[in-house]
Amino acid sequence: MSMLLKICGMKHNIAEVAKLQPDYLGFIFYDQSPRYFDGVIPKISPEIRKVGVFVNASIAFVLSKISDYGLKAVQLHGDEDLIYCHELRKALLKQWPDVEIWKVFRIGAKFDFRIVQPFEKTVDRFLFDTLSAVHGGSGKKFDWTLLRDYEAGVPVILSGGIGPRDVNDLQKLDESGVSVFAVDVNSKFELEPGHKDISVLKNFKDELQR
Repeated sequence: MSMLLKICGMKHNIAEVAKLQPDYLGFIFYDQSPRYFDGVIPKISPEIRKVGVFVNASIAFVLSKISDYGLKAVQLHGDEDLIYCHELRKALLKQWPDVEIWKVFRIGAKFDFRIVQPFEKTVDRFLFDTLSAVHGGSGKKFDWTLLRDYEAGVPVILSGGIGPRDVNDLQKLDESGVSVFAVDVNSKFELEPGHKDISVLKNFKDELQR
């Protein structure tokens, strides 16, 4: 099992989390979130890629945060359509051609994966999260077996309620033939919103990579 690790909702103990050397750290630039970030990111390893999470933000706002924080990926967690993704890609190619676009889709009791097909040539990753009334952060899982119906070639990031005891289930998912590029963890590894539990994260990362 080879899955990268993204730790999202960073706010308080960023330097401590960065010492664990996750592949990605996520910063939420959505002011309705309790993990909304508007602070200073301490100096961290350049090998850790910073991801900005946005919800229906203007492209100008997204570009400003890429400039301010050196983001390597933009995670679109709202209702951004294909036209928006095309326009964002055009803007990125002018200034930051290496910055990735991740498009989030929220999955409920069922999901028609044909919805994602128009985005295949425009975005770099699909992130599948649990359908909820809010934009992420529900702490709940969707039925991962639905991913067996996913046939596109865009790498998948799995999100939504992943907790410290889920490594075995991730292993089973991998063995079932579902290819997951990375897992995205957040609320199940917190002492409070934006403050991560270092020891629990370390154990999870060790197990994930074992």
